[in-house]
Amino acid sequence: MSTTSEITTEEILTPSGIEEKVAVLADGITNRCGDDDVAFVGVFTRGVTLARRVAEVLKKRGKEYPVGTLDISLYRDDFDRNGPDFPRLESSDIPFAIDGTRAILFDEVIFTGRTIRAALDGLMDYGRPRKIELAVLVDRGHRELPVQPDYVGQTIPTASNQYIQVRFQEDDGKEGVFLVTEFDHE
Repeated sequence: MSTTSEITTEEILTPSGIEEKVAVLADGITNRCGDDDVAFVGVFTRGVTLARRVAEVLKKRGKEYPVGTLDISLYRDDFDRNGPDFPRLESSDIPFAIDGTRAILFDEVIFTGRTIRAALDGLMDYGRPRKIELAVLVDRGHRELPVQPDYVGQTIPTASNQYIQVRFQEDDGKEGVFLVTEFDHE
């Protein structure tokens, strides 16, 4: 017997919906951070884009936070399972002192928590922030590690045969958040 798959894609957030959720993240950060020494660190690739977008919204409101980038490829605990598919390494760039800051990590989606575990390991190589928080555009649930975001644009419950695909114009040439579902048929 052979199994075939059918994949459906449903748009969850339009470009204007993403803009609204970025504003939600900016509002949360404004409300909770006050006058703290805050620094943003985006996890490659789309976490960087998200961090830059939130920083731009806040800059228009008179709050300017530096944005750094973090490549976690070599910190992942599933690195050896990629086989011949070696990850494309990006260059981390945190051009500011991280010691004593309130560092906010950005990623586009939180799922198992493993990406954020790797990001925490990577960030600590740059110093010791006073506090580390997490901002995500989408929380899809299904944690394997005890990691919870502090700032969430939108929670989208998913089933095990679903995943969230975020596309940003800057990275992908198109914009939207999509729920992808794979159905297996025998």
